[in-house]
Amino acid sequence: MLRWALVAFAALFLSACGAAYISPQVTEASGKVRIVPLTTETVLVANRDTRTPQNIPEAFFQNAGSPSALRGAGAAPPPSLSEQQRPTVLATRLPPAAALGPYRIGVGDVLLLATRTSGGTVQELSGLLAAQNSRQGYTVQDDGAIAVPDVGRIRLAGLTLEEAEAQLFQSLVENRIDPTFSLEIAEFNSKRVSIGGAVGNPAIVPIALTPLYLDEAIALSGGIATPDVDFASIRIYRDGTLYQIPLVQYLSEPELQKTRLIAGDSVFVDTEFELEKARVFFAEQITLAQFRQQSRVQALAELTAEVDLRRAALAETRANFQSRIALDAVARDYVYLTGEVAKPGRFPLPFGRQATLADALYADGGFSTETGNPGQIYVLRSTVEDLGAVTAWHLDARSVSNLLVATRFNLLPNDIVFIAEQPVTRWNRVVQQLVPSLITTGAGIAAN
Repeated sequence: MLRWALVAFAALFLSACGAAYISPQVTEASGKVRIVPLTTETVLVANRDTRTPQNIPEAFFQNAGSPSALRGAGAAPPPSLSEQQRPTVLATRLPPAAALGPYRIGVGDVLLLATRTSGGTVQELSGLLAAQNSRQGYTVQDDGAIAVPDVGRIRLAGLTLEEAEAQLFQSLVENRIDPTFSLEIAEFNSKRVSIGGAVGNPAIVPIALTPLYLDEAIALSGGIATPDVDFASIRIYRDGTLYQIPLVQYLSEPELQKTRLIAGDSVFVDTEFELEKARVFFAEQITLAQFRQQSRVQALAELTAEVDLRRAALAETRANFQSRIALDAVARDYVYLTGEVAKPGRFPLPFGRQATLADALYADGGFSTETGNPGQIYVLRSTVEDLGAVTAWHLDARSVSNLLVATRFNLLPNDIVFIAEQPVTRWNRVVQQLVPSLITTGAGIAAN
């Protein structure tokens, strides 16, 4: 019995002096450690020491959907034709009726003058043919006169044929020449009408002794050559004014066809809507639309290929970075967890943001509530001025409300988070280490 008492006394002595079990503790005995309670006020002081969080590579912030430019076949060529617009109503503007009167000789007309000769009929006929073919001598020149041999210049422009014969008779008599002659107009060149537009053969039509009507002038020009009768019109430009006759009205009203033309008129058969041009225009528009659609398809295909290549490059860069992290080949900032935590080790500080004490306490299972002492949670941090000096920020979490302070306390690289053990845990571990020794010692004493 005495032997067993000695054994118990030895166990108590060893535990009291700490020889059986040494428990880590945070004390200010060395003078280099300063314990500061963590409160809502002191956490503001602790957070004055800041760090710049490490950033992940730019590849994690980029996306593959921003091409430099949308490429394709280029801009479509401009259309070569203008769109045909259907007119609503073609207005009718008739020219005023031309004044009636005889033909008056004008500049450029060729006059045929036949006089009596002393030769026979054959000679007279030869002379007439010679006079007809020699236009230079009988052409009304720009001064309005013709040059007759042995007579001189006779002004005939502006005169009717009857007035011209009288003027020529008087000139022959004054020059004592036999006034037996005949006067005809061989070529009508002074009064003309131009015909153009949608006709078979645009031409210049002369006005002769008989009046020239609109239908005759169009017929001499090959007729109207347009299938778009409903949208065509005949336009007459006279003395600075433009007149218009719709083609449908022209064809249905004979009196319009007999519109008399005068010298200097310009007739133009025009169409406000050409069916063939409209068909060609829309065919061209369809071709341009197909070209634009093909350009869009090509551009989208290039865009998809470019996005796929960028996405693959970004995925490869991210995968390589994650592989380097897994192989511990990336320089990281750590906080070290020790004491009564579920998993002692390193707590990597996150990229791009600050980590708090609560993040470290509850990462990887948190700390053990059975063995850990919630009233003895410390964050050990060396000061920048003196690396040997340590500030121990003490969190007393026995009141759960104090854990809110842990969510505001920012961790710095190389901080050490320490959680002390429960007093009963310390005693339990002493007993666990002493029991095998006591059994062995007791067995030895009993054997003796």
